[in-house]
Amino acid sequence: MTSILYRIMALVLVAGLSAIAYGHDHADAVKGMGLEGTAKADALKACVRPTDWMRRNHMELIEHQRDLTVRQGIRVQKDSLANCVDCHARQDDKGQPVPVTAAGEFCQHCHGYAAVKPSCFQCHSTVPSPAATAQR
Repeated sequence: MTSILYRIMALVLVAGLSAIAYGHDHADAVKGMGLEGTAKADALKACVRPTDWMRRNHMELIEHQRDLTVRQGIRVQKDSLANCVDCHARQDDKGQPVPVTAAGEFCQHCHGYAAVKPSCFQCHSTVPSPAATAQR
């Protein structure tokens, strides 16, 4: 029984250390993926909220914004999902936007790691609007 307990504790320790190691800045993750400088967000030090806060709470922000928009008709560009995509989608070598849900891209990079499948993009676009792409 004690050996099982030690194995469980070891797994918890490894998972915790992995989570700490994984908590690096988006810029560091981008550097390792060869995507440097192709998204608006790459040049920023913080998102619409501090980076650490966004890592932990972005889903709550997205859900809150959804409730304001869908249920109350209040649209706030700063916290919109379209604004997230416009800022975080990178461009390929031809200058075309790459979907944020493509393998290794911004949303998919973390959601794949966390084994979370967001339903946002069943309705929402995964690439910036043509007007947002033209502004880059």
